[in-house]
Amino acid sequence: MPCHETKYCPRCNAPFECKVGNVTECQCSGISFKDTEKDYIARRYADCLCRKCLLEIRHEMRVETFNEKLNQIFPPTQKQ
Repeated sequence: MPCHETKYCPRCNAPFECKVGNVTECQCSGISFKDTEKDYIARRYADCLCRKCLLEIRHEMRVETFNEKLNQIFPPTQKQ
């Protein structure tokens, strides 16, 4: 029997239904993460996050990675 429970996102405190007993129907299903993103989330949160926060974290990390690579190619100019 699937186990469903209402949880509160530790990042934004929004309620969501966790379907750990039926992960293919869970709100987090279908979101893919790079290993570095998974590690980041696991180090900061001990429980499930809502879909909105998972997507926001993934987006923020990918923008940060993009900006870091961009700065390697085109270093910011320093004022003298």
